[in-house]
Amino acid sequence: MGSSGKSAAARALGELSSGSRAAPQGVAWGRICQVTLWLKKVYGDQPIPQYKVNARSVDILHQLAECNETRDRDISLLMDDMKQKTAEYGLEANYLQDLLAQSVNLSLTCLSKMGTHYLNALVDSAMALETKDTSLASFIPAINDLTSDLHKVESRNRELELELTTFREKLTKALVLEKRLQDDLKKTEEHVMVEKAKADSRTQNMKFLKNKSEDFKFRIKAAEEQLVANRMDPSLTHESLVSLSEKLAELKQQTRPLKKKLKSYLDLTPNPSLARVKIEEVKRELNALEEEFSAKVDMLALSVPEPRKHQFM
Repeated sequence: MGSSGKSAAARALGELSSGSRAAPQGVAWGRICQVTLWLKKVYGDQPIPQYKVNARSVDILHQLAECNETRDRDISLLMDDMKQKTAEYGLEANYLQDLLAQSVNLSLTCLSKMGTHYLNALVDSAMALETKDTSLASFIPAINDLTSDLHKVESRNRELELELTTFREKLTKALVLEKRLQDDLKKTEEHVMVEKAKADSRTQNMKFLKNKSEDFKFRIKAAEEQLVANRMDPSLTHESLVSLSEKLAELKQQTRPLKKKLKSYLDLTPNPSLARVKIEEVKRELNALEEEFSAKVDMLALSVPEPRKHQFM
């Protein structure tokens, strides 16, 4: 009885322990006897462990005993077959040795060391190729099959190498793209920082201009209040001066064609007295306008007080 049967019986008895081995009612006595004989066969001279005898435990041990005996029979048959094959191979080997000795006077004892080596290599090759014998009829198909398998493996390796090359190219492109994206991201971040600095500078400038505008409004309002307090002539206001300046420019514009027309009459014999009178009238009118404009500008400059400085916030 093998050790595996003993270990299986020990596990089963361990699960069915803590009980009496007296046969209860409802349990077949024949099965109990078979189980007892099997346990004695398994344990031999050793004492059989205590276990609880009931229908369930007897059935389990009976099934285990049948399975174990069936396996033992199979193993015994396999061992008998192996012994028979060993004997047959031994007889065949003796026959071949006798045949070699009788036909070519060749035996294993008379082979050289190199011959024994070659013979062992031939046997190892036959075993590696799993041929039924060492004949060429067995070696050639086996070698052809092995060569075919080798070609298939090489073809598959080439396909894998091609796929690997394609994958490497894609990986290289992906890495290049990643590097480019990283550079673009870095440039974008730098550009954003520059634009942010410009925006901050514009904000500061706008704040300064806003404060300056408020200061100018305050100063203008103060100047207007001062002018109202000093009863300034309305003709000295900015609007009046602008109007006078426009009228002066208009008069100058009107005198240009007159001067051109006058120039065309210079070659004629003029009436000096009338010409002088006309020219003097125009000059007096022009000078009067210029003096009036200058006087009003001077009066405005004198009447406007010095602006007070406004403290920026």
